[in-house]
Amino acid sequence: MQKLLILAFIGFFAQLIDGALGMAYGVSSSSLLLAFGIAPAVASASVHLSEVATTAASGISHIKFGNVDRKMVYRLIIPGSIGAFTGACFLSSLPGDVAKPYVSTFLMLLGFYVLFRFLFVFRKSEEAEAKPLSIKQSIPLGLIAGFADATGGGGWGPIATPILLTKKGMSARKVVGTVDTSEFAIAVAATVGFVISLGWESVNWMWVAALVIGGVIAAPIAAWIVRIVPPQLMGLLVGGFIILVNARTMVNTWVANASFHPYIYLLLVLGWGAAIIFGVRKMNQDVKGISQVS
Repeated sequence: MQKLLILAFIGFFAQLIDGALGMAYGVSSSSLLLAFGIAPAVASASVHLSEVATTAASGISHIKFGNVDRKMVYRLIIPGSIGAFTGACFLSSLPGDVAKPYVSTFLMLLGFYVLFRFLFVFRKSEEAEAKPLSIKQSIPLGLIAGFADATGGGGWGPIATPILLTKKGMSARKVVGTVDTSEFAIAVAATVGFVISLGWESVNWMWVAALVIGGVIAAPIAAWIVRIVPPQLMGLLVGGFIILVNARTMVNTWVANASFHPYIYLLLVLGWGAAIIFGVRKMNQDVKGISQVS
């Protein structure tokens, strides 16, 4: 019962992040599941099974409110599904103890990417300067993001969302809606790959149900939080959190001398704090600049 409550909290926390940023449900929940000792393939399978429910609800809502570029969804779901299915089969073929440090490394890199994006690349403007993604561009994006999503337990949003945000012709709300809606197909494809490779008996339905319940409860709260907490600040908090959660596995695996471990954690925490301070100052400067112009 205690583990189910923890999993429900993980689903709640991950959906809270995803609802505020339009990304990081898989990365956050997978990182926490790995931290609790769950095997990488089982963790990713559980996350994607829960995402089948959460992305379906999210996609229907986005379509209803006109937040979806249907043409872009169609361009992304086929290569994304192929990449997700391939990634699921690949991860399932690896022993859990062997895969865990590499999956944590990938998730940690995603954490640094999220941190970097919201520190230096994030923009408030609705439109950007580049052209929309062509079919030739959407195919490699879908394949890479889908494969990364299945092998790392997350990655579709952190990879697809910032790329689409740099393209002209899609507003920020349509980027989030398009990525969330297309993620349903990626979650289904990854789940099929895990089921074929691992079998239904490896799925703990109570774990999946707990993740779904936590996510459903968090969804309306996330919609309220996103109106209060600046998305740039939320991104900095999430990026650092993902790095710290996965640092434990990496440090224990790659750093043999345990006496160095506290210093590594301290360095990461100080770096995270510095990034938050720098980000807050940057946000304040942006607000002052806008007020002076107006």
